[in-house]
Amino acid sequence: MEIKEQKNNPLHGLTLEFIVKQLFFHYGWEELGNLVKIACFKNDPTMKSSLKFLRKTDWARKKVEKLYLNTFH
Repeated sequence: MEIKEQKNNPLHGLTLEFIVKQLFFHYGWEELGNLVKIACFKNDPTMKSSLKFLRKTDWARKKVEKLYLNTFH
């Protein structure tokens, strides 16, 4: 049953790091900070600090995942 559910999940198999890197390459930090209003994208952003925050903060991760889906799918 789990496999069936994952088949319909467009994020299945994608790491958070991959998602953030793709968005960064596409938008850059400044535009990312405008699209997803979280401090880790606005105040001296780095990949490491952004991933650390997003791994701990479910609501922010969901916003980033939604932006990824809206941008690339």
